[in-house]
Parts: sequence; structure tokens; C-alpha cells
Amino acid sequence: MEASRDISRLIEIMARLRDPETGCPWDVEQDLSSIAPYTIEEAYEVADAIERDDMVDLKEELGDLLLQPVYHAQLAAEAGHFDFDDVVLGITQKLLRRHPHVFGDEDARKAKSAKHVWERIKAEEAAEKAAARKALGQEMKSASMLDNVPGVLPALTRAEKLQTKAAKVGFDWPDLQPVMDKIEEEWSELGAEIENRNTDNSAKVAEEFGDFLFSVVNLGRHLGIDPEHALRQTNAKFVRRFQHIEETLSAEKRDIDSASLEEMETIWQSAKGVVG
Repeated sequence: MEASRDISRLIEIMARLRDPETGCPWDVEQDLSSIAPYTIEEAYEVADAIERDDMVDLKEELGDLLLQPVYHAQLAAEAGHFDFDDVVLGITQKLLRRHPHVFGDEDARKAKSAKHVWERIKAEEAAEKAAARKALGQEMKSASMLDNVPGVLPALTRAEKLQTKAAKVGFDWPDLQPVMDKIEEEWSELGAEIENRNTDNSAKVAEEFGDFLFSVVNLGRHLGIDPEHALRQTNAKFVRRFQHIEETLSAEKRDIDSASLEEMETIWQSAKGVVG
């Protein structure tokens, strides 16, 4: 079997890997749940390559990410649920339906700025999903507008999306000042719990810490800042500066374990003008 640019070859390879008799033993053992963590990991690796502006890595990581829907669709097909063609059909239908101002008739293009068109389309899709689940005998739960914010998202990202959803129906601060006030309130409550910290209130300290982070995410949202991206940038900055400490000490033929906090802090401060 040869490599190909045709997606059908990738689907064929995946089917061969899953063959119970001649496939890969590891792949044959997998199921939807065991593969899901890899899907999340591959998405992060794509984001990392983009942030590093590494086009060589990006091409490879996009391939790894592309494998994930092919893998999941193969597993679903084996169980008789759907196959990769169904996945492609579903996303093309969604794109066409949600963009009548691009693919629709002249009247739809004229209405491209009408919010009610988008809301109507979303409502129709939600009703169709509910009907499909009912037909499959899946248990239905009370609908919430927050249901479609996945619980597996990074906590900072999910907090921002939850807040954005709630804001769409008016559950939001009108301007920055009450957001800042809320941060001060949560900071004070956290400080009070820390001051009285003991084994009995450790859960309360964690709760107040979470409340504080949630309020900080809210500030970022009001400022138009993606909290996940901002923290990733700060993480990268920390890595650059810490590596500067390591390199500086190494140039002096010293081990970082032998350096004092004061020495490392001095080098850290100098790193701001060297590596940013």
C-alpha cells in the first residue's frame, strides 16, 4: 500500500489497522473513550505549532489531528452508528445551512446581518439533534443554553465560553468597573480564607481561589483578551527567562542547584532585557 493525497487512502489504512486478524494489536484494542484523550492532545499540538510559527511541525500535527476524526468514524462505523462520509456530509450541511448569506439566494444574502436568521438556524439544529437522540432511545435531559460548552475544555477557556453564553441573554456586567470590583471582592474573600487556613477549610480556600480565577477570566473577556492564549504566552515567557538563568549559570560552569534565590532573581531581572 502506498501513501496518497486522497483522503480515501487514509480511511483505508485506518480500516486495515483495525482489522481484528491482520491489524495493529494496539489499534484493535482501542475504543472511542480511549482515543478521545489523544484527540485533545493533537489539537493542543496543532495550537503549539501555530504559536511557534513552525510550518514543518504544523503540517505534521495537522495530519495527526486529521487522523482523529478518521479513527473515531471507523470505530463508529464498526458499531453501526455512522461512517466518515456521514461526518463529511454533516459538516458540509452545517456550513451551507449556517451561511445562507454566502450560499443562499439573493434574499438570504440581503439578510446576512439579521441575528434572527442565525438564531433560527441554531434552534432548528438543536431540535433535529433532540429528535435524533430520541429516535436512538437516548435519555433526554433538561435543555440549558450552557449544555454545548464542553466540560473537557481547558478550565480558562470553558469559563470564558460560559460567561459569553450567559452574556448573550443579558447576564453580564455592563462595564469594566463592576468587573474590577468583583475581582477585589473575590481577592478579599480568598485572603480571608488563607489567613484562617487550616486543615478544615482547605476546600474553602480552593473554592475561593477558583472564584478569583473565574472573575479574572471575566475581566479578560470584557477586555477582549483570550485567557487561555494570554496564559500560554506568559508560560512561554517564563520558560524563556528561566532558561536564561540556566544558560547564564552554565556559562559560569555552575549548577543551578548551587545558586541562591537572590542570584537567580538577579539573572531573572537581566533576562527581561535579553529574552523578553
